[in-house]
Amino acid sequence: MKKEFIFLGPPACGKGTQTSMLAKHFNLPHVDTGSLLRAEIASGSENGKIAKSFIDKGQLVPVWLVGEIIKNRLSMDDCKNGYILDGFPRSEEQADMLTKINKELDDGIDVDFQAIYFDIDESVLISRIVNRRSCKDCGEIYNLKYKPTKVEGVCDLCGGALIQRKDDNEETAHARFDTYFKETAPLIEYYQKQGVLKDLKADGSIKEVWQRLLEIVK
Repeated sequence: MKKEFIFLGPPACGKGTQTSMLAKHFNLPHVDTGSLLRAEIASGSENGKIAKSFIDKGQLVPVWLVGEIIKNRLSMDDCKNGYILDGFPRSEEQADMLTKINKELDDGIDVDFQAIYFDIDESVLISRIVNRRSCKDCGEIYNLKYKPTKVEGVCDLCGGALIQRKDDNEETAHARFDTYFKETAPLIEYYQKQGVLKDLKADGSIKEVWQRLLEIVK
């Protein structure tokens, strides 16, 4: 049976970490829409050129174009057994588009589609964001409280120095949550009505959340 996963949840809820782990667990491609869009632009494809024209003008890439790029990616051979989609959908319009894409690509195939909702208290998320650090060289993400480095201020992987992003502060975090709950949270009800939403308690350590996730998706 083909397995298809999407992850829902506010910023810093742990989606990225758990997405990567689940992709390895099921041997499924991790389709990161941000990276996918950047790669499309770098390749110089027609869709990439169109996307770049919007970005260069400071505009959002149109939903129809993002959908076209995602559809092309999900139609590739490595997605024939399923995928884990990261960063899409972020609105009901995008969710409708994904439903249409899946219907076209999965015609006649048995599919297990699951929307995993990372349920976590906002105060925990604030703490995660203000304590988040990343390596300036390789980009590896750490957290001073939940995922510290072995040597303070030094990346475990490459030895690069850790930095704090300018937007990793409490004021910006609250603004991002407001945007999330206004634009993306309605997807929770959207997928509840379809009977495919799975609720994941996302507080605790990476290992604890991972064990809960495995119980949900097995």
